[in-house]
Amino acid sequence: MIRIISLTDRGRSLADVLANRLKDCETHHCPKPFGETVQSYFKQNDDLIFVCATGIVIRTLAPVLESKLADPAVLVMDELGHFVIPLLSGHEGGANQLANNVASLLADLNTQLVMTTANAYLDPIYTLGMGCERNCPLTFLEDLMLEALAAKGLKPTDIQSLCSIDIKSDETNLIALAHKYGWTFTTYSVDELTTMTPLLSTHSEYVYKTVGVYGVAESAALYAAQQAASVKPELLLPKIKNAKATCALARAYSNNTEKVGKV
Repeated sequence: MIRIISLTDRGRSLADVLANRLKDCETHHCPKPFGETVQSYFKQNDDLIFVCATGIVIRTLAPVLESKLADPAVLVMDELGHFVIPLLSGHEGGANQLANNVASLLADLNTQLVMTTANAYLDPIYTLGMGCERNCPLTFLEDLMLEALAAKGLKPTDIQSLCSIDIKSDETNLIALAHKYGWTFTTYSVDELTTMTPLLSTHSEYVYKTVGVYGVAESAALYAAQQAASVKPELLLPKIKNAKATCALARAYSNNTEKVGKV
């Protein structure tokens, strides 16, 4: 869930405009009691977009901050929509990507993204890993994929490839999903995916006994990101699942100097 929080009438107007363009979000104007309410959203891992002064946000969230690996994305905007700043969890929490999406959605307002984190101008590569039951219906795969992308503020066009384990190389609807969205569908061997074991969020003994790796979706996404960028990848979204499939997102930063020069 993405929550947009405003404190002034002008800020509320901007929040309403953004909410109409940004999916899966709610607006909250002057929530009360302010500190407790905002901190509760933060603790339940909701991404937060504040339309107010940066100082207010810092003082309010300071007591509940944990680490960049655990905290949700936090953005700050001025009430005129001139700037959007990823304040917390730029990389790991996806604040940089969310802020970039906000700036794109508000392009008609000339909203400018202000990035302060390391790797801010490197090219992010996003990869999607999926596992599923044999002959999994397309709707189970597509619905879960869209849920995963929405959770991190991504669009299908942001994804470089759809990946899985090699025993799924002939899985009809994984192939169909990749074809529908114009992605490359790539599968990897157990030996290749095993190299990602230290980066997994969980280790499933059941999956290991079944296919030989501790997690198909996370391993595939991570390995694909590493192959694409030739650097250590990071798990952007740990595995989520429905009744028939699993899905995870990974990211790596490619030092694409051509794109850096165009920033």
